Amino acid sequence: MLGILAPASALLPSQLVMQTGLSIFWWTGPMIFFILIPVVDGLVGEDGNNPPDEAIETLQNDHYYRWLTYLFIPVQYISLWVVCWLWTYGTLSPIDKLGQAISLGLVAGISINAAHEIGHRSDTLEGWLAKIALAQTFYGHFYVEHNRGHHVRVATPEDPASARMGETIYRFFPRTVAGSMRSGWILETRRLALAGRKWWSPRNHILQAWMFSLLIFAGLIAFFGWGILPLILIQAVVGIMLLEAVNYVEHYGLLRKRDDKGRYESIRPAHSWNSDRLVTNIFLYHLQRHSDHHAYPGRRYQTLRSWKEAPQLPYGYATMVVAALFPPLWRRVMDHRLLDHVDGRIEDLNLAPHKRRRLIARYGVDR
Repeated sequence: MLGILAPASALLPSQLVMQTGLSIFWWTGPMIFFILIPVVDGLVGEDGNNPPDEAIETLQNDHYYRWLTYLFIPVQYISLWVVCWLWTYGTLSPIDKLGQAISLGLVAGISINAAHEIGHRSDTLEGWLAKIALAQTFYGHFYVEHNRGHHVRVATPEDPASARMGETIYRFFPRTVAGSMRSGWILETRRLALAGRKWWSPRNHILQAWMFSLLIFAGLIAFFGWGILPLILIQAVVGIMLLEAVNYVEHYGLLRKRDDKGRYESIRPAHSWNSDRLVTNIFLYHLQRHSDHHAYPGRRYQTLRSWKEAPQLPYGYATMVVAALFPPLWRRVMDHRLLDHVDGRIEDLNLAPHKRRRLIARYGVDR
């Protein structure tokens, strides 16, 4: 149930400002996500417990956990509506509005994660719910690209959502946003063509998701006026950047090997970075147990396991996203861990093409 606090946190700034009179609390979102959660994560520590094998099937089929993810969506959109009301009719200064928009955007990024959990299922209802959750950020192509693109190409140079060693997060952002959108569109067009349909078919999953976004954005503008447009755009961009920053962290530098026929090896827990920090996992539906998610994408969040063979991040996602914003710090924290994971064999890593020679010259090739 604590996971519902994530979308509800968009309502917290106004309450804190009302109770204290301090306008700094319009920036509650960044303070919670990038200061409070990392500190509490550090204090609470890790949770290495896995559900027992005999309980997996029962947990997997327990609808209680499923409904908790569904409940995320109404809380998400109630929060969006309240923030739009405050932006339009409140007495916020421009800097207060920016803080509120960024706070809402961080919630929107977590909404994409909720869509990620729901959207992995074959159930038709959950497919529609995932598209609704994605509508706030206008990132509906994620529904197609993540399931049929990223999960197939993860930890390979062909995957736009897998960051390469030596690639900064600022270089990764435009590559993954453009590449994921292009890949999602190609995959969906190909699926429709095999079914004898054109790309403009009403069965196009991306167009369905984008239609939800258009309806929501148009409805908010119709009700609150064009002055609400900056809020809508800022929160969407922040949400997308948070998602892609987490993508950057999850597979940085990891590479699946090719066999003699040039085919990539099967996806294993070793191809995703893990973090078992308890607090962040509560808010992110165990997303940080990412290795098990990729090795067994059909598992629901409540049954995901921690793997000893998976490379481990030193901190939770929130802390690592902050570190990624400072490339020298990121390299200091991550590059030696990456090399240790492959026993120093830099040729076994996914290297950024523009840094390949420099990285090989620096770390050498151990054959």
